[in-house]
Amino acid sequence: MFSLYKKILFIIKSWSIKFLLIPSLLLLILSSCSSKDPQSTFDTLGPVAKLQLELFYILFWVGLIVFILVAIAVFYIVFKYKSKPQDDIPEQIHGNTKLEIIWTVLPILLIAAIAIPSVQAIFASANPNDKYVNNNLIIDATGKQWWFEFEYPEYGLITANEIHIPIGEAVTIKLHSQDVLHSFWVPKLAGKVDMVPNNDNHLWLQADEPGIYYGHCAEFCGQAHALMRFKLIAETREEFEAWINHQKTNAWTTSDPLAKQGMEIFMSRDAGCYACHTIQGTDKAKGNQGPNLTHFASRTDFAAGIIENNQENLRKWLKDPNSIKPGNLMSQNAGVYNGTSDPLTEQEISALTAFLRSLK
Repeated sequence: MFSLYKKILFIIKSWSIKFLLIPSLLLLILSSCSSKDPQSTFDTLGPVAKLQLELFYILFWVGLIVFILVAIAVFYIVFKYKSKPQDDIPEQIHGNTKLEIIWTVLPILLIAAIAIPSVQAIFASANPNDKYVNNNLIIDATGKQWWFEFEYPEYGLITANEIHIPIGEAVTIKLHSQDVLHSFWVPKLAGKVDMVPNNDNHLWLQADEPGIYYGHCAEFCGQAHALMRFKLIAETREEFEAWINHQKTNAWTTSDPLAKQGMEIFMSRDAGCYACHTIQGTDKAKGNQGPNLTHFASRTDFAAGIIENNQENLRKWLKDPNSIKPGNLMSQNAGVYNGTSDPLTEQEISALTAFLRSLK
């Protein structure tokens, strides 16, 4: 009997040490976090994100208080009523009806209390109310493996992996998926919402400050899921309108001989680039399998926002896209149109780079 008591006491002491270590470990983890991280949900810069963060704090503190109270009660009972070697078997009782009613009713009341701000946040996150400036800007966002397509129906404009919105205005984003389950997430502006095939969804967001906000697919969608990113650029209404007007113009106007050669390669049957990509202002490039490349050179990044848009990176991408983004369709479709998988020559890469860099 005494040896059993020692074993139980050892287990209790072991768990006591663990319960002391857990808060220390959590404190260490939290101390390494920064609200200034580009995708931190604690640095909110929009009303939806602020509302969701407030709800998080309510649920967190209520949960923490409940955890502490329960932990204190458990430890008190364990140490207050632990058995001693000389103790007899305790009296067997049915229970305490009053206590059982109390610890049944209290959780119900607590859940009902936190349900009120939760439901309010759900409805407020669904659609903007009258207190927000809303010029009815609607953007269709479509998730594809593995990049985002953005369409502005009001302006007849389609772009890829870079979305522009005016600051201080509520914007509705309709969410679609072309293939598998994706999720649209801009942490500093709004929580993630899934993009489900054949089941359209939506969210709204507003940027309170101008700047670049980083977005990401937040639902595992295949081999290159971690490399499916995008940028949201918030700017003044005047800057937004200027961007829209520029995007609606034809892209290719250069007279550079090397760029012209690159355009010929891009439009050739052997290369087949035109079959997957659209470039406004050309007769042949009207594909929709790959990103719209109109004004490609004006974007800050490419390959779904994972590398900077410069000449060196573009050459690397054209030479071996699979080394940068495994599983991309461009690598899979290499050689489909000319029946060969021969890589591009250095001269062809230089020409295509010049052409794509001219699409401003």
